[in-house]
Amino acid sequence: MPKLPKSSPRYQASRRRFLRTTALFFGVVGTSLATWFPVIAGWVKSRLRPPGAVPEDEFLTSCIKCGQCVQVCPVEAIRLADINDAMGVGVPYIDARAQACDFSCDVVQCILACPTGSLSHSVTKKEEVRMGLARVVRPEACLARMGRGFKGQARGPHFKGLLRYKDVDRWNPILVRDHPYDRPLCDLCVIQCPIENAISLQAIDKEGKRKEPVIHEACVGCGVCEMICPVEPTVIVIDERKTWEDVAT
Repeated sequence: MPKLPKSSPRYQASRRRFLRTTALFFGVVGTSLATWFPVIAGWVKSRLRPPGAVPEDEFLTSCIKCGQCVQVCPVEAIRLADINDAMGVGVPYIDARAQACDFSCDVVQCILACPTGSLSHSVTKKEEVRMGLARVVRPEACLARMGRGFKGQARGPHFKGLLRYKDVDRWNPILVRDHPYDRPLCDLCVIQCPIENAISLQAIDKEGKRKEPVIHEACVGCGVCEMICPVEPTVIVIDERKTWEDVAT
């Protein structure tokens, strides 16, 4: 078959189709590879997953990013990751400092809503859900350790976080800023923890005027202590996926 002259309309049309196809191919490949850039640069952070999340590798491969867990969360604690999470973009996570999971739904609705088992349907009791483990990272900044109380809005007038207060309405979480505190010794992390015996204050002086938070085995890593801590930066953080066995070893 004789070659078409480069000036012919058929040749020019064929050339344009080839260039469009090539550009489309490299565009798709480039977009796919772009999600790896944050990984290579070390920008990707490990994430606190919603209650009942299966092991991370399995979670990332089984989650279809449908957002059902986001829609049912009563305190809007669950978010979907953006492009900075590379291959994890669109995967649900929780930023405990901004909004913790306080089990306002009681039956862990995100697990029940998950269609793939990425959030295990076999776990429905909050005492059994392990998201991570709380850790005191700045003990020197703790108000209780300094023997100081706290009065006012825990995170200030502009904080948008929600929390279920059983003394107000256990079924309807309210803004943290609408529930001011007046504590002679700061113990917000203890009194707001939704898990019994997960955290306590232990005296560090003979008079018992100075105390420090201590994390116990019952902690499930829900993040309420991290969210409610009035100190900035927070005194307590959640180590995602960490268990009590990790501490023991």
